Amino acid sequence: MAGTTPGPPGSPGTPGTPRVLRAMNDRAALDLLLEHGPLSRTRIGKLTGLSKPTASQLLARLEAAGLVVATGTSEGRPGPSAQLYTVNARAAHVAGLDVNARRIVAAVADVTGRTVGQFELATPGRRADSVVRQVADALDGAAKDAGLTRADAHRVVIGTPGAFDPGTGRLRYASHLPGWHSPTLLDELAAFLPMPVEYENDVNLVAVAEQRLGAARGHEDFVLLWNEEGLGAALVINGRLHRGFTGGAGEVGFLPVPGTPLVRQVVKANSGGFQELAGAQAVPRLAKSLGIDTPQQPYAGVAASLLARAAEAYGQDEALTELLRQYAQRLATGLASVTAVLDPGLIVLSGGAVAAGGEVLRSLIQSELAELAASRPRLVLGEIDRTPVLRGALERALADTRDEVFDTSR
Repeated sequence: MAGTTPGPPGSPGTPGTPRVLRAMNDRAALDLLLEHGPLSRTRIGKLTGLSKPTASQLLARLEAAGLVVATGTSEGRPGPSAQLYTVNARAAHVAGLDVNARRIVAAVADVTGRTVGQFELATPGRRADSVVRQVADALDGAAKDAGLTRADAHRVVIGTPGAFDPGTGRLRYASHLPGWHSPTLLDELAAFLPMPVEYENDVNLVAVAEQRLGAARGHEDFVLLWNEEGLGAALVINGRLHRGFTGGAGEVGFLPVPGTPLVRQVVKANSGGFQELAGAQAVPRLAKSLGIDTPQQPYAGVAASLLARAAEAYGQDEALTELLRQYAQRLATGLASVTAVLDPGLIVLSGGAVAAGGEVLRSLIQSELAELAASRPRLVLGEIDRTPVLRGALERALADTRDEVFDTSR
């Protein structure tokens, strides 16, 4: 097995050398500035355990590298005011794209994580061979809104339904996304865009956002159930996303479950048992069976409206109360199978349909799951309610970009 040959003493990558130790202190200080905002030299020294002279040298080094900038002085405290420092927001920028069959939403964030530009490109009816142009147009629109150009993005992360098979490079589990299934698409995008491009399943990116900023903070193992236009899950094990052999881990919409006929040729049908039982399209049908007058389309919007009404009228309107109870049981049925295999300690419920039912729906699912599953994971509602796929794409891009830009050992 090939190994890593250590460099000569004092080389940039040798652990324990002054350069590496300085780089570790630099990164610790930058992470503290990202977490706390502007800090003084004294405060950075206390948080890192560095002496005042060493903290001063560190800040001078980071300022010379363009990674921090002075930003005002401390006020309202006894004694003389102190110079404050913050991460230089313009040290790097990243971009994220959220793709579905109707539109591409792109955003640009600076290295602090602040979104500085956003653009939405409608794509219905676009020609299949125009995907590269669509991605470029969406990215250009977000960059322009930020006062930047496409080339200013250090990295781009694109979130799509389904997943790109690592063996073939083709998009799987998303037959409803026109133009994204060409075997040469990833090569074409790589050749056209001037920065590294990464691809991730959209639900996985929601889990990234929840783990870094939302309901799953501090959790190394959890499942996120997403229910909007499609039903899917993200599986996080030991702090890492589990994607599976073909990238399809978490495609729980295809899961056969009791309560609905078996769906065969699921990829061709782009549906499965759990999707038919508890996907958003099932909510209008269930409402109709309970005598609730409701339109059937657009089913995601209709489902969210019905579940919001049902949560508000729970215990007061018999039909709406029954709608919420039956829907909770359907969701718990699929989650019981997931729980039996993964035994998660935490399940995050996210997506428009579940969010609309709110705490009432969450509580009902929790009660049903306690009856159906051998273990009892804690259920919580997702906290990233605005563009969670896009936020996850930016967070994923920021993590890798900070590792590169903040590395002062080079």
